[in-house]
Amino acid sequence: MDSPGRTKEGGHIMSVAYYMRPPESSPSPEGLSFLLADVSRLLRREIAQRLEGSELTFVQARVLVHLARDPGLRQVELAAWLEVQPITLARVIDQLERRGLVQRRPDPDDRRAWRVFVTSRARRPLASILRIGTSVRAQALTGVAPARVEALLHALAQMRQNLVDSAGTTPAGKRAG
Repeated sequence: MDSPGRTKEGGHIMSVAYYMRPPESSPSPEGLSFLLADVSRLLRREIAQRLEGSELTFVQARVLVHLARDPGLRQVELAAWLEVQPITLARVIDQLERRGLVQRRPDPDDRRAWRVFVTSRARRPLASILRIGTSVRAQALTGVAPARVEALLHALAQMRQNLVDSAGTTPAGKRAG
């Protein structure tokens, strides 16, 4: 017979109450995924709120930022980075293209594919997104010493690389090679 709190294989079962408890001031390693997800969600929410009333939606802003960082991505690659369906992304790109903020160009290596680039008209919206991002980041990091921020960035970059290496994928989730 299984003892309370143990699986048949002898591992511990974490109760739902464990995950529902209030956050600790010093999170445990078991809570790391929840903490990262919460911070990511709160950052996205804050940026989306600050974009309200601007010319861009949060999704459109994400597309522009990714294309500014990595010009000429294929639509399918960009969809993987953004974790959206390609058809959903196509609609967003259609909206941005109608406004002259992005341009599709045929992929010279695959006549079925399109590569997407930001245009010079995207400079002003990108500058606005950068200002909002800088402000939100400063708000989120209030009270965190610069050395701790640097350590956090190094740790997160290493975690990402470890996961990419173990899965044999690119950061966008596509199989490497």
